[in-house]
Amino acid sequence: MIPKLNFKHLYYFRSIAKDGSIAAASERLDLAPQTLSGQLAQLEAELGQRLFERKSRRLWLTPFGQQVFDYCEAMFGVADNLHDFLTSKGTAARAVVRVGVSASIHKLISYRWLSEFYQFDPAAYLICHTGNSEQQLQELRTRKLDLLLTDQLKLVDELHRFELCELMSSGLSLFASPSLAARLRPGMPQSLSGERLLVNTRNAVYFEHLVSWLKQQGIHMQLAAEIDDSALIKVFGSQGQAIFAAPSHIADEVCRQYRVEVLLDVPAVRDRVFMVGLAGALDSPLIAHFKRVARREAGVVVQSYAANAGSLVDGASSGNP
Repeated sequence: MIPKLNFKHLYYFRSIAKDGSIAAASERLDLAPQTLSGQLAQLEAELGQRLFERKSRRLWLTPFGQQVFDYCEAMFGVADNLHDFLTSKGTAARAVVRVGVSASIHKLISYRWLSEFYQFDPAAYLICHTGNSEQQLQELRTRKLDLLLTDQLKLVDELHRFELCELMSSGLSLFASPSLAARLRPGMPQSLSGERLLVNTRNAVYFEHLVSWLKQQGIHMQLAAEIDDSALIKVFGSQGQAIFAAPSHIADEVCRQYRVEVLLDVPAVRDRVFMVGLAGALDSPLIAHFKRVARREAGVVVQSYAANAGSLVDGASSGNP
């Protein structure tokens, strides 16, 4: 027999899961802990399975509870967005788009694509969050985001659930402050051995390929820092702290804005940025416009996991610089 869903019980369950305890959730909801505990017990009885298990004075979701929570996040996430829309001032009549951007994507590239929304609708209301792609992917699943821009495609599991488009494929360039560049340039690329390198994350595909390329040249660089903010990396590099990499596609602007110089172009190592959307989602006019531009100017679209995922991950390129 299919259990009859009680949305109030599900809402309380979601609150407990997000807060980690009945006490914390009851305080936030201004309800007695006994009330929440009773509602949770009724829900578990209706569903016929435990939703939580207690560990170290905290409630942790069971595997079944995690699945129920994911559905609740999607369901109540839409309701939260509707509430924000209905209570917002000055934005109710404007088209709203919510985009997550991996913090490691260079800001010039992010702006180039995000500005497309204003090309279509100058009055558009853009809500942009930069951060961790793994967390943002979950927010996309639960429709808290409309789109995700990421340079970490290998984090995208269950590719068949998503619509993907490659926005950029560019060779890498290595940059340094003028004084550091002047010292290293005469012996390039061998003079890079022993020098310090700044990276966004060691999980980035470009980093793995760059290390492999350097190894082929007999070059070993020291990892100076992992900084997941692409703009902060450039500030460190501009002060002579270490060498950093950025797409050759934006080399001129990087040099002008941060007063650094190109040490070396490495076209064999590609930095790639992807748009990720939910497959089958009903697109707003803003999102539909963005996808049209992305397909026209970039052009690698994944229709299904089986047909395209392997070639895309292994290095298929759209041919863009």
